[in-house]
Amino acid sequence: MEIITQTIEFNTKGNTDIIDITDKVRKILQDTKLQEGMIQVFAIGSTTGVSTVEYEPGLVNHDIAEMLQQIAPYGKNYHHNQTWGDDNGGAHLRSTLMGTHLTAPFSLGELILGTWQQIIFVDFDTRSRNRKIVVQIMGK
Repeated sequence: MEIITQTIEFNTKGNTDIIDITDKVRKILQDTKLQEGMIQVFAIGSTTGVSTVEYEPGLVNHDIAEMLQQIAPYGKNYHHNQTWGDDNGGAHLRSTLMGTHLTAPFSLGELILGTWQQIIFVDFDTRSRNRKIVVQIMGK
């Protein structure tokens, strides 16, 4: 069993910026030549999220952000904002809801995902950021 750790870095726009990272994760897996195992995708940051979706415009450009705005709206006077004097309490709550990691199996050197299932990174913070994701692969 091998364990391989790689990182992905990129810039985001913030404010529920949703980025399809499936191809980047696939490329890391393919470069390892591993055939069977599990892959962990972990976003570094307490205002980030990682999940899977059908990456289509209605979901990505509207539905996800609209749903989260109902559950954890931006602009509300959260206690977190009072503690730190900032405006991203909603971003922290969104991260808590979505979670910052995803585990997926792979077989024959390929991620096992549904036909319309892509891995996404979401930046919930209220400003643009440089972000880092750790991809850790365990397999043989």
